[in-house]
Amino acid sequence: MGKIIGIDLGTTNSCVSILENGKAKVIENAEGGRTTPSIIAYANDGEILVGQSAKRQAVTNPHNTLYAVKRLIGRRFDEEVVQKDIQMVPYKIVKADNNDAWVEVSGQKMAPPQISAEILKKMKKTAEDYLGEPVTEAVITVPAYFNDSQRQATKDAGRIAGLDVKRIINEPTAAALAYGMDKAKGDHTVIVYDLGGGTFDVSVIEIAEVDGEHQFEVLATNGDTFLGGEDFDIRLIDYLVDEFKKETGMNLKGDPLAMQRLKEAAEKAKIELSSSQQTDVNLPYITADSTGPKHLNVKISRAKLEALVEDLVQRTIEPCRMAMKDAGIDVSKIDDVILVGGQTRMPLVQQKVAEFFGKEARKDVNPDEAVAMGAAIQGAVL
Repeated sequence: MGKIIGIDLGTTNSCVSILENGKAKVIENAEGGRTTPSIIAYANDGEILVGQSAKRQAVTNPHNTLYAVKRLIGRRFDEEVVQKDIQMVPYKIVKADNNDAWVEVSGQKMAPPQISAEILKKMKKTAEDYLGEPVTEAVITVPAYFNDSQRQATKDAGRIAGLDVKRIINEPTAAALAYGMDKAKGDHTVIVYDLGGGTFDVSVIEIAEVDGEHQFEVLATNGDTFLGGEDFDIRLIDYLVDEFKKETGMNLKGDPLAMQRLKEAAEKAKIELSSSQQTDVNLPYITADSTGPKHLNVKISRAKLEALVEDLVQRTIEPCRMAMKDAGIDVSKIDDVILVGGQTRMPLVQQKVAEFFGKEARKDVNPDEAVAMGAAIQGAVL
């Protein structure tokens, strides 16, 4: 009887966890990361890159680098989300014979579950390397709003990756499990505010205690499929490009190598500004012209970043209002607010959430890892 692993198959990042001595443990991948970018790239020599290695060459190999494929999984080509996605991504999204949304890389058409399976294979191998034994069973999480077709496609991805998917559970429910909400006495109403790399979801969950058993019900869910941490990065990248242009008259946007470096630096700066008031973005030899090499060096304060992204944070509040309205409950009835997704580490996000719900959010579980941990907890009781 092998262990059942818990997998958070995210739009931007994925994470794998197991239960060890009654506690959920997140397993580090071969590169030492506790999360793995949900990115797959097809190199010219036919090699398939997954995770960090794919992310590192995303800007320089845009047509063959697939990211945020979760937006397509189990969807029809004509759906609004898919049509919007086509405008946003550099890779090719095509219509399959059965009208599903597929992707095409160097002339080869592939179904989203095939792509997601590559990420799941890496998560499976990560767990196997740690446990020293084969892993064949998993619990995989999906957004609460996923329909049957999207849930089935996620199961298919698991099967292609060699996993028997024991259960598909809702991400907000998994997060609530990671926070021990199944241990609390009596009934509870919980908000899960999930601002990930590519998407935003807010859910109202009711946890009812029936004969000592806890039943989780998602009362309402809302969000924005195209709002996440990457949009915050883009704001910062655009600002850096503008500053550099003011100083040198040169536009870095046409230079993929420079943009790849800038993207990595912007993400790093954003993360640093969650704990510091100021940071430097310093990129020597970012480009060159006839007068010689050019260096980029820009100081960014936390206040500057907040000004650049304040409207993005504000955009998460209306879905919160809608979810509360749909659930038919008042803010005063909320027992706990749980933060999920790396972008919720930003102090401005925490501040706006606390203002809206009238209480500080809990942050005693790593927001990048809560969903995978909850999946592992669920896996252990199956």
